[in-house]
Amino acid sequence: MRVLFEDNHCLAVDKPAGLLTQAPHGIPSLESDVRAYLKSTYHKSGNVYLGIPHRLDRPVSGVILFAKTSKAAERLAEQFRERQVRKLYWGLAEGTVAEAEGEWRDWLRKIPDESRSVKAEPGEVGAKEAVLRYRRLREVDGGTLLEFTLETGRMHQIRLQASLRGHPLWGDSAYGATKLFGPPADLARDRIIALHARSLTFLHPIRYEPLTVEAELPEAFRSVVENSDIR
Repeated sequence: MRVLFEDNHCLAVDKPAGLLTQAPHGIPSLESDVRAYLKSTYHKSGNVYLGIPHRLDRPVSGVILFAKTSKAAERLAEQFRERQVRKLYWGLAEGTVAEAEGEWRDWLRKIPDESRSVKAEPGEVGAKEAVLRYRRLREVDGGTLLEFTLETGRMHQIRLQASLRGHPLWGDSAYGATKLFGPPADLARDRIIALHARSLTFLHPIRYEPLTVEAELPEAFRSVVENSDIR
């Protein structure tokens, strides 16, 4: 875990791919790592407060923001709920994405009791509109490096919307990917995908000044784009 930003009110860290954001006691998670960091750094003997206004999927890496006070947690949660936070992702998509930039709009539906979403029709029970904007950064061998800006926050939105257009993200076999990504893993739950939460832009919960926190590309990404001037 790498700390990207910290003050008395909030903490942003770089989540490694393959690690759960939250989990029951005894199962490794980013939440437990952050709590251990706070207890050790500030010599706290008891429990520490930690608000979690958003999450990342287990196979995804990148910026996650935590709140260190209840007031900060409430205000940050409101920003995420009202879509005031700018969430920018980088992903490696299979194939060549022809258009340099554009917008994707779909209706998606979460499958009950499963960690998976499917395409839906407007008006269908459980259907929600999903909107994102993308920008092509560069072509790589066997794919395209894309930048995504989320306008909505649906389950597996980027993963499914990319797959619906024939460009699943590398390593994302759940949504049709054929290209592998990252180190091999025997269990599907331990495999990572080529999606990285590159940055978050939000208002500081107390001072209300805009802040942007950015996470560098992890090694699995750099090994693919190392010949590029993009870092």
